[in-house]
Amino acid sequence: MCGMNGEKLLKIKLTMDKEFLNKVIDQIVSETDIDYKNEKVNVPFHPFKLFPTFFILHILIFIVISSFSDHCKDVYSLNKEEVEYVWDKYKSIIKDKIESNG
Repeated sequence: MCGMNGEKLLKIKLTMDKEFLNKVIDQIVSETDIDYKNEKVNVPFHPFKLFPTFFILHILIFIVISSFSDHCKDVYSLNKEEVEYVWDKYKSIIKDKIESNG
């Protein structure tokens, strides 16, 4: 009986965690400004802010990942696994926005 309750609690926690992480993704996406005309992207997690859009499409550069990770840890208190989840979703959303031009 206790194991069953433990499993239910774990599922509830995982669901709540995903809900929170999805809100984090939404927030970071909303703070990302894509300037299609000038082909620049302003990201909330890197001090230089503006990148050519082609750079975002090839975003697997260590410094950007580190900045993103630090931002998520500092602002949202995410752990490594949560940062990886948010990064994958964020990257996909921004890439889709750039490719669809909005």
